[in-house]
Amino acid sequence: MQASKSLAQPARRPIEIVSQFWAWLFLLALIIFFSISGQGFLSFFNIQSIGTDMAFALIMALGQTFVIIAGGIDLSTGFIMGLSAVVSAQVLTDLGGKLPLPAVILLGMLAGIAVGVIPGLCNGIIIGRLRVPPFIVTLGMYGIARGVGFLLSGGQPVSVQVNGIGDLGNGYLFYFHPSFGLTLFHAPANLTVAQQHDMLSLLPYPLILIVVLVLICHWLLTHTRFGQHTYAIGGNQEASLRAGIPVIRHTVAIYMLSALLSSIAGVLYTLRFTNGAANAGDPLLLDSIAAVVIGGASLFGGEGTIIGTLIGALIIAVIQNGLVIIGIEPYWQFVAVGVIIILAVLVDQAKARVVE
Repeated sequence: MQASKSLAQPARRPIEIVSQFWAWLFLLALIIFFSISGQGFLSFFNIQSIGTDMAFALIMALGQTFVIIAGGIDLSTGFIMGLSAVVSAQVLTDLGGKLPLPAVILLGMLAGIAVGVIPGLCNGIIIGRLRVPPFIVTLGMYGIARGVGFLLSGGQPVSVQVNGIGDLGNGYLFYFHPSFGLTLFHAPANLTVAQQHDMLSLLPYPLILIVVLVLICHWLLTHTRFGQHTYAIGGNQEASLRAGIPVIRHTVAIYMLSALLSSIAGVLYTLRFTNGAANAGDPLLLDSIAAVVIGGASLFGGEGTIIGTLIGALIIAVIQNGLVIIGIEPYWQFVAVGVIIILAVLVDQAKARVVE
């Protein structure tokens, strides 16, 4: 009997490794496939584009990671992002030309973030204190944030006609030209069309932002008491209460964090596209949840990592980008993401059986 158990252990080990790192292997397979079949996929410009394009969904997914690890779900993030985008666009428009540009940008960002955090506070209080299921509460807040966003915008995107706003949302940290060398924050002035083709733009601001946010969230989840309590609540809420963890207060904080990050995504949307749309984040809700699940988080709570969420977001972004490059209709993106979500759940269940 002992011999049979010992023989089973080596066989289980490779299965455990594959189930644990399948997302990394799948991402590598996607990169190899699109590199072979898609011209220019591994170009420096396209790699930066993938990082920039996934910024909105990844920022939302970072907040969703904390919520899902704690055993919850937040369906309101998409329209919280849209509400924040509308408010920031309106403030930028109203203050444009009346104050210096840095003050206009700062006040617009603060207004969008402050308004966006309010739904998160309401979600946390109702879920934590009144013990209403997260699915119901956040679905209701989904409708509230959606309605308020459309009411404030009049049903149309709020355009921002302020010079310099688009430069911040679409700018790069470094610009390199063979004739002018390396410049910081802005390209050399008075370039000809031919010279502009030789310009190499490095590190877009949205990419820098997501790197900073990923590092902060990773540190918060892995090296602080806040992260420890998040895992504990997701693992067993009753045991967490007995251990003295302030479950209600922590639940409020988690949903406020999710709303905060969604609001940051909304402000970034306004700065990048110079408008605020109430439905800006609606198509990204599925992608943000999918990134967390694909990254290894359990929908039952207690399991997940920020790095896993990053890998999940990269898988979705690579699929979306690669399908466009090889000329496949963009609607297949939804099919592909849906299949991967189901695959992630199946892998999670298989991993649980192997552990048993």
